[in-house]
Amino acid sequence: MFEKVQSILAKQLRVDASRITPESQIKKDLGADSLDILQLLMRIEDQYGIVIPDQALAQFNTVGDVVSYLEKQEVKL
Repeated sequence: MFEKVQSILAKQLRVDASRITPESQIKKDLGADSLDILQLLMRIEDQYGIVIPDQALAQFNTVGDVVSYLEKQEVKL
């Protein structure tokens, strides 16, 4: 799961995937803004046929937060 999210983030933010860890803060460490996070989630929703509520979006601070949420929803990436 982490590797898929890592890959999507690396492509979207144009950063080296090796820089992205579960502890990476999406905004602070990876330089993403709110629009980047929204686009990430939209890409995941489109590719995997799920809906991520806006309330969940506000709770995603680290890459691990996104992965944990997806695992709890039993999303198969």
